[in-house]
Amino acid sequence: MPGGVFDGFDPKIPKIVPKKSYVFITIAIAAVLVLLIINPFVTIGAGERGIVLNFGAVQPIVLSEGLHVLIPIVQKVIKMDVRVHKSQTNAEASSKDLQEVTSVIAINYHILPDKANIIYQSIGTGYKERIIDPAVQEIVKAVTARYTAEELITKRPVVSAEMRGGLVERLIKHQIVVDEFSIMNFSFSKIFMEAIESKQTAEQLALKASRDLDRIKIEAEQKITQAKAEAEALRLQKENISPDLIKLRRIEATIKAIDKWNGILPKVTSQNMPFIDVKELEH
Repeated sequence: MPGGVFDGFDPKIPKIVPKKSYVFITIAIAAVLVLLIINPFVTIGAGERGIVLNFGAVQPIVLSEGLHVLIPIVQKVIKMDVRVHKSQTNAEASSKDLQEVTSVIAINYHILPDKANIIYQSIGTGYKERIIDPAVQEIVKAVTARYTAEELITKRPVVSAEMRGGLVERLIKHQIVVDEFSIMNFSFSKIFMEAIESKQTAEQLALKASRDLDRIKIEAEQKITQAKAEAEALRLQKENISPDLIKLRRIEATIKAIDKWNGILPKVTSQNMPFIDVKELEH
């Protein structure tokens, strides 16, 4: 190169890339495109479980939360929610005394996470409509029939506990856990509710009358006791009165009159003037 030393590189001459490099880049790009197309990865979110299907057949493994690799074309994943859900069901039944009862039942439930594949295989994802609602209806009818309409109101905690126990036992067979159970409402016919209200009013009036009667009896007993005590006091006083006591009381009264007298005889006498018996004072 004129005016300098030739270093073997000329920017005007295009650089020749080896064929091996082209092949490697092509394979890498193709591999990325294939991965994007077949997408062998699956992410299981929080509160979910993955049901693995091999050509549609449910597998024993249940995928937990996180990133997982699948066999392309062969495997497929169905996600199921295992968090706590709320279900509200309206149930109609008849009480022991043949009263129509409408109940609103609310439950919180969740499926067993490690049994999600069994639930999907035997029930599918619609387990609320297929299992929970019918179970609630049946349990409510069975328990309600053992109590009268009035007992359903007065013994509500007992009725609720009995319904919960029956529902827990029934749903656990399907890998469903009952977390909370509550009877939102009991509804009866208008005529029955009016009868209940009238009965309660009558019972309250009867209770008030009974309390008033008890109070009157107690007051009467108190008066009788007081009268007996006064009569007994008078009797004792009469027993203790003697001629000597009467004479003593007269002397005491005479002494008091003398103490009050100023020594001047009144010019006009009256019946109010005290009579002083001197002979009594001498004895």
